[in-house]
Amino acid sequence: MSAIGTAVVLRRGRFSALVERRTLVFTCVLLTLMLALGLTALSYGAGWSSPAQVLDALRGERGGLNVMIREWRLPRVLAAVVFGAALGVAGAIFQNVTRNALGSPDVIGLDAGAYTGTLVALTLLSAAPAQQTAGSVVGALAAAALVYVLAMRGGVSGLRLIVVGIAVNAMITAVNSWIVLRAELEVAIAAVGWSAGSLNGLDWDHVRVPFWVIGVLLAVLVTRAPAMHQAALGTEVAVGTGVRTGSLQLQLVLIGVGCTATVTAVTGPIAFVALAAPQIGRRIARTPGVGLLPAALTGALLLQSADLIAQLLLSPVSLPVGVVTTAIGGCYLIWLLTKEVRSG
Repeated sequence: MSAIGTAVVLRRGRFSALVERRTLVFTCVLLTLMLALGLTALSYGAGWSSPAQVLDALRGERGGLNVMIREWRLPRVLAAVVFGAALGVAGAIFQNVTRNALGSPDVIGLDAGAYTGTLVALTLLSAAPAQQTAGSVVGALAAAALVYVLAMRGGVSGLRLIVVGIAVNAMITAVNSWIVLRAELEVAIAAVGWSAGSLNGLDWDHVRVPFWVIGVLLAVLVTRAPAMHQAALGTEVAVGTGVRTGSLQLQLVLIGVGCTATVTAVTGPIAFVALAAPQIGRRIARTPGVGLLPAALTGALLLQSADLIAQLLLSPVSLPVGVVTTAIGGCYLIWLLTKEVRSG
């Protein structure tokens, strides 16, 4: 590792990367906080376990405590990290595509569309996990297509996409309420509880496939990240450097929809993480645009924190994490709207 001005060159064998010093410090700090929160969450349960006991259990040296920590708590902790990162990245994608701080899946109707697809699977099909996942993806894609088609009239712009997305979100939410009201009582109760967004009860069977799906989507996104940053400099600059902006936007939207729908299919809609994480990460890391890494790390830390608060707030009752993120996100949205109005 060597320093060049405000940047640091990381080298390992033939691989080398130039990283801003502030970004490197930001990444190290957030990873440390995530590890601390993860250790705290693994220690918390019906009774507190010491960090030493948790580490022993992770190594398989604690007998009965191994099952509690490795099979019950660890999937939930990792789900908070992976799903929070996926939501943060999805928010960063849509904020880059729309070039607007309000551009996020939950604002423009993708979460509501994914919820519609899952409701259809719950009410009309056997509600198997695969059907819920497929329904969520199809619903989110349908919502994205509807927003894009309606926004195309008069030329697509970031503000137009946001306004159309908010209107579509309201319509889809009304449809979701109608579906719940028409469903059988048991299905309606399950659907309403699921709509709050929760990490309660997750085990390895619930998260194993979603982890792989999100991993593949993020790996593909890494290959498109340089082109996305070029596009963020302006259409003329991007086209001049050989970036096909139309194809790039479609690929980015599909990745963002895939991340959002995968998380929603497992946990239900978790509001405001995708909206807040990219902007908070950008301000802390002081990146010139909405960066993917700051958004992912901030999203993971936000969801980890919210889930721990959800477990502690009314202990021993564990609240759905969506309740906490909505409360935090509502305050953030008011602040963001006030800031946008003043700057406008």
